[in-house]
Amino acid sequence: MDQSLLVFVTVAEQANFTRAADILHMTQPAVSNHVHSLEKQMGTKLLDRTNKYVKLNKAGEIVYHHAKQILGLYTKMESLLADLTQMASGALKIGSSFTFGEYILPHLIAKLHDQYPLIQPSVTIENSTHIIDSVLRHQLDIGIIEGGDFSATRVNITPFMEDKMSIVVSSNHPLLFKKNLVPKDLEKETWMIREEGSGTRVLQDTAFNQMGISPQDTMSFGSTQMIKESIEAGLGISLLSESTMRKELKWGSLSILKVDGFPMTRQFSLVLPDETYHTKATEVFITLLQSLQEF
Repeated sequence: MDQSLLVFVTVAEQANFTRAADILHMTQPAVSNHVHSLEKQMGTKLLDRTNKYVKLNKAGEIVYHHAKQILGLYTKMESLLADLTQMASGALKIGSSFTFGEYILPHLIAKLHDQYPLIQPSVTIENSTHIIDSVLRHQLDIGIIEGGDFSATRVNITPFMEDKMSIVVSSNHPLLFKKNLVPKDLEKETWMIREEGSGTRVLQDTAFNQMGISPQDTMSFGSTQMIKESIEAGLGISLLSESTMRKELKWGSLSILKVDGFPMTRQFSLVLPDETYHTKATEVFITLLQSLQEF
């Protein structure tokens, strides 16, 4: 591995030579020498330095972008070579969208740890577009996203699990006891919705269109947990993934409303780089994912 690239990326991410030196277990002069060497090799300055800050200039941004990909490919190459003679082990960089990452993935990681204790997973939770981009840039080994309708080149996107989306209310909500429930009854309610750009928000908007309603009283939240707490507090209702409500449904603090056309379904999809070889750690994790029919 080109040590100068690693040092440069660390300095760029820490925006500080001293912190980078501590992380790399090097002296500050050694870190500076590596950066100077890389700048000499590139024929241009890569960092703007003052007494108060260190930041990338335009040339530095270009080098940083490609250095991250080079370091990711080098790490993967080392892992593939080690796999020829060893059992599944080493780093596994997983990216996931919020619903799967926060409510399903922790149970899967626990199972992975039990079966393959030498694998060292790290998890990034982001929106689906960011996950796809990070897999493409070799910053993630594998991604998990909500839905599968993405047009992306040089990655493979494959559905592996169905997710059910239901209308949820508090356990004592009047709608639970109403006969002949119609969509107009739901339109009058306060709806807890996710923020723009959320995969869950897309399904919530689709549900409104499917029912032919346009609720005027809505509250937008940045997390599913906040929505669940708000419903329990009696603030309103929502459309949520059933996989996010397992505990609340079991305890009886939330209830699913029976409405024609629900639950809606969507797919969780696997995102992989369009490559022939994957590390053993990636392959065993894919096998675990594919064994999940539902959660």
